[in-house]
Amino acid sequence: MKLSLATRIFLGYAVVLITFGMVSLFSVTELHRNRLEIRLVSQGYLQLSQDAAELETFHTTQEKDTERLLDEGSVEARRAFIRLARLYFPPLMSQRLTAAQAKAREVLVFAPPSEAPFILGLENRFGEIHARYRDYGRAAETVFTALSTETPDRDQVARAATDLRQLETAIGRDIRVLRAALANRIRERVDGAEERERTTGLFIIGFSLAAIIVGLLVIAWTARTLRPVRTLIEGVSRIGRGDYNAQLGVRGDDEVAVLAREFDQMARSLQAREAQLKAQAEALMRAEQLAAVGRISAQIVHEVRNPLSSIGLNVELLQDGLERASFATQDDAGEVKELLSAVTHEVDRLADVTEQYLRMARPPRPDLDPRDVTAVLDGVLDFTREELERAGVEVVRDFAKDTPPVLADEGQLRQVFLNLLRNSREAMPQGGKLTVATRPVEREVEVQVRDTGQGMTEEVRRHLFEPFFTTKEGGTGLGLAVSQQILQAHGGSLSCQSIPGQGTSFVLRLPRA
Repeated sequence: MKLSLATRIFLGYAVVLITFGMVSLFSVTELHRNRLEIRLVSQGYLQLSQDAAELETFHTTQEKDTERLLDEGSVEARRAFIRLARLYFPPLMSQRLTAAQAKAREVLVFAPPSEAPFILGLENRFGEIHARYRDYGRAAETVFTALSTETPDRDQVARAATDLRQLETAIGRDIRVLRAALANRIRERVDGAEERERTTGLFIIGFSLAAIIVGLLVIAWTARTLRPVRTLIEGVSRIGRGDYNAQLGVRGDDEVAVLAREFDQMARSLQAREAQLKAQAEALMRAEQLAAVGRISAQIVHEVRNPLSSIGLNVELLQDGLERASFATQDDAGEVKELLSAVTHEVDRLADVTEQYLRMARPPRPDLDPRDVTAVLDGVLDFTREELERAGVEVVRDFAKDTPPVLADEGQLRQVFLNLLRNSREAMPQGGKLTVATRPVEREVEVQVRDTGQGMTEEVRRHLFEPFFTTKEGGTGLGLAVSQQILQAHGGSLSCQSIPGQGTSFVLRLPRA
């Protein structure tokens, strides 16, 4: 599922808030746990330890009183000690043990579950001591009864005293064990609390640092996510300054990336539109030039053609007259004939130039019919074979077998091919290789005329189809311009690719029939 930019930023900051919230929750939880621990120790184990200490003190006092009673020789004094022991010790001991058991049950209420077994064990130990004190009370009564007589039986008193001392020793040992268990537990809980406090402090510091790092990462991630916005702004500024080459290249699926791709597409469209407008402007300028040339050509042809025809006719009459004329020497006759022949040649050349200008001024509308372009090429190549062979040009015909027919005027198409072949021959004065190839492309047929001549520079190639632009001595600069004009009238195109020193390739495209 793709998330929007706003949702992703919100989720990033939500992660930061959740992280800090977890740190706070952990801190509060640990503080609450420490508070329960303090309560367990201060209000539970310490008070139970105090109760155990009081029991131990009371039991020690009782042991001393028992020794004093057994050592007392006066009957009245023994009776007074016995009466005091019967009234004071049993109820006080029972009360304190009962209170200790009740306190253990109270501690069990707020103690953590992990402490329940230990507290229940304390309660059971208090109960066992209580039971031992009941046995102790019965043994003490036996001693008290034996000592209450005027002449106590020493053997009976000794046996009863021995049992009583054994019970006192066992009870004292149980109380000391109970106190030791409570002391150890308190020390364990205090040590555990201190260790948890240190651990909690380290965890809080670590979690806080982790939360800060997460926050910084989210900030960095947000800045990185929003960085394309700045790139987009810079791209818009460049477009505003007329630089249509601005390409942002932002990747991703969020809104900014989609907007950046649309911006790149817009920049490419504007660049293509600008190139199209530039091409149209150049074409319009070329058309205006051709129109101006056409008007001038028509005027020149009108002014020159008739005199040229008259000159040519008069020269022919002179040549006929020379056949009947006599000269002093044969050299004079030959010189005159050569001059008239040169005049005739120049008149023919000027007539050809005026014919080119006339075709430029009033290009005939093409008579479009389905034509086999390979047949037209074969005919033109056969027509120029002798001329190309004399120039040392090797011709390679690379015609595709499935070349479809084109919609063209055969006469105008032959004129274009003848012009291109002548240009290729002149570009290879020392001979070379001329390749003529055809291949179908989409809705058109492509014809390529490629030579291995001298090639041309980019500057020359850029002006190649402009009227009157030529690099040949005596050239008119109209051949390629007329050829391009003819192909455009056919709905096709003519382009050129050239590398200096490696050759030139002209590519024609004609619509399929």
